[in-house]
Amino acid sequence: MSKSVAVIGAGLGSLAAAIRLAAAGWKVDLYERLEGPGGKAGNQSLDGYRFDSGPSLVTMPWVFDALFAAAGKRREDYLEFIPLEIVCKYFWDDGMVLRAWADRHKLLSELRRTTGESQARLNAYFERCRRIYDIAGELFLEHNPREPSTIFSARFFKSLLRVGGIDAGRSLAEAHEQAFLSPRLRQLFNRYATYNGSSPYRTPATLSIIPHVEYAGGAYAVRGGIYAIPQALDRLARELGVQLHYQTAVERILHHREAKRGRFRVHGVTVGGAEIAYNAVIAGADVRPVYDDLLQDQEAPDIVRYRKLEPSSSALVFFWGMKRTFPELELHNIFFSRNYPDEFGAIFDRHECPADPTIYVNITSKVTPGDAPAGGENWFVLINAPCDIGQDWEAQTARVRRRVITRISELFRIDLESEIAAESVMTPRDIQLRTASHGGALYGISSNSRSAAFSRHPNRSRRYRGLYFCGGSTHPGGGMPLVLLSAKITTELMLRRQA
Repeated sequence: MSKSVAVIGAGLGSLAAAIRLAAAGWKVDLYERLEGPGGKAGNQSLDGYRFDSGPSLVTMPWVFDALFAAAGKRREDYLEFIPLEIVCKYFWDDGMVLRAWADRHKLLSELRRTTGESQARLNAYFERCRRIYDIAGELFLEHNPREPSTIFSARFFKSLLRVGGIDAGRSLAEAHEQAFLSPRLRQLFNRYATYNGSSPYRTPATLSIIPHVEYAGGAYAVRGGIYAIPQALDRLARELGVQLHYQTAVERILHHREAKRGRFRVHGVTVGGAEIAYNAVIAGADVRPVYDDLLQDQEAPDIVRYRKLEPSSSALVFFWGMKRTFPELELHNIFFSRNYPDEFGAIFDRHECPADPTIYVNITSKVTPGDAPAGGENWFVLINAPCDIGQDWEAQTARVRRRVITRISELFRIDLESEIAAESVMTPRDIQLRTASHGGALYGISSNSRSAAFSRHPNRSRRYRGLYFCGGSTHPGGGMPLVLLSAKITTELMLRRQA
């Protein structure tokens, strides 16, 4: 008889774990309190406009390919990734516009032309990013550095000998201060700290692996929008025999005390008041509600330590259905603030939305025209924001909305307000309610410390035997490729220990 596992949540990490275990012969039941898959990679419609409500850019496509290959399938038969010619278009208030081309030659030419930075400095920077990735990328993204199987591996010792090369001793902003003469380039590359909800003025320069991944590995859109990804994983999971229980919340994780002091053994879950036995449980939800609500354990060492860590940033999102198209915009667009340090000071120190925020606008109808009515566009407008700690979000939203509309109206010399045909908003508090992520933190904890890579919640519990974790609040972190890698790490640990 095959072993059985309960997977909690239907985010990308949970779906990926369910797929990998079903492909390995396990009986898998997946439980999700919402009506469909996706988690933070959600979907919403408004008056004929469709919006992705979470991630918007695909990088590291080989991670997606590997997941489908583990199930004996081809990703191309389920999902169409579209290589982007322009990864992002950047705007500054003085009228400067920079196109970040996917092609390295065109990118370097654009950076030299718009900022005056030398070819030598640009080459040196990208080479440094590559070296950091070579040292730390595979080790930290595909393995858990706290597991004995990683610590005693030859790969770990090889990376340890080169640990000085990962540049963890200074911040990302300090590294860019030295790398570039152009303030514009410093701001542009400092932005990559936001990819995991952190501040470039506090996160280690090790995060330079992110631009390497984006420009060396390519950036992609998805035909049908990002929501096509959880839909494809739902389809694959069903084909493999995973039982998907939507609108079905897990109420408790069942466990009993083992003879060994301080240890417990997980043996099932409670759903709809009924106890269901399983050999193991994978929690794909945010780790804090797992301990607080499902385990009702406030004293577990892992969660006591985790509560002390700084949460990542959240987001304030406007969903705007636009009456017309904007040919001057691309799929991904950034409007930079005038004072970047103050923006992150507002988020992480003052816990308020910045007075002059950087504005991100994603328009999926540029790739999937059906996401907006003919002649219109669907604008997903995101502002980096603090987690919810009781702020007056109605007042914060109104203030930020005025600033965003003024900024874009002045830059393009239009009346942006009059172009909005439909509107909805999502605050950090809404994100917490929808996704059960504590405070609406998009990435669990921030990476605003040198030890961040070792601080995320482990992929398996030491206190509860048979309990495993995957998703954005666990190692290796948030973002679509990383949560898929989290599922890979978790299921490999589980298969070794549950065999």
